[in-house]
Amino acid sequence: MDDEVSSESVPPFSRSPAELAFDPELLAGELAQELALDPLDAIDTLEPGQGDIAAECDLGLELLAGGHDQRMQGLRIFCEHRDPRAVPRLLPLLASTCPILRMSTVYALGRNPDPRAVEPLLALLQDDANGYVRKAVAWSLGNYPEAPVLNPLIRALQLDIAAVRLWAAGSLADAGSTGAAKADQAAAQLLLSLRIDSEPVVRSNSAWSLGRLYDHLVPPRQSELVGVLVEVLLHDNDATVRDEARVALEQLEDPSVLERLQTLVDEGLLS
Repeated sequence: MDDEVSSESVPPFSRSPAELAFDPELLAGELAQELALDPLDAIDTLEPGQGDIAAECDLGLELLAGGHDQRMQGLRIFCEHRDPRAVPRLLPLLASTCPILRMSTVYALGRNPDPRAVEPLLALLQDDANGYVRKAVAWSLGNYPEAPVLNPLIRALQLDIAAVRLWAAGSLADAGSTGAAKADQAAAQLLLSLRIDSEPVVRSNSAWSLGRLYDHLVPPRQSELVGVLVEVLLHDNDATVRDEARVALEQLEDPSVLERLQTLVDEGLLS
């Protein structure tokens, strides 16, 4: 993997495609010029009324059949709107030689999940040489929780660059929420990443995801989760990670956990 993304370039986790923007100055290699105007930057400006959405999608379908620039405009539309008609036109674009086109297509398929996209998305997560494409896949797979995405996301959280690990940690909350066994497997890796990952943003997102998985876990794993979050709250060297751990604990709304936090406050260990 030759396109490491520095931790300073990794934005906070968000489930909104409107927030999937990158700083062009941080892009490497062939993306440096192509991403000077990231087509996803303008997604939040696409705010048509309900009556206009169908027309937007009709236009998007026409644009996807055009040249490179027209396809980019069409992809912006389907990063914002859902329309099953788009999927057959999106799938071939995953094989584009242009990384920005592949990346934008991946986001559009996250917004428009379809079983036919699972296999090619997993192939990109495994083999695509571009970290921005893999990062997009890690986000999009969170919208395929019933598909066999759990193990690939775990591998990405273990082995990939920081930007991909960040989004893999977030998507594991969705992939693990479909059953107790999956939740336990996802939580095991997230707990490990929360303890040892070198990047604060990845640890923060691991804490966030663990909070979401808590209700799907068996009591022993829940107890371990609380213990690790408390440990991180007290000892992690990054304030944002400590804050995320505290938020995750508070949002459990477990009286015993809240009492434990209050005890830490009373003892002067927390403010």
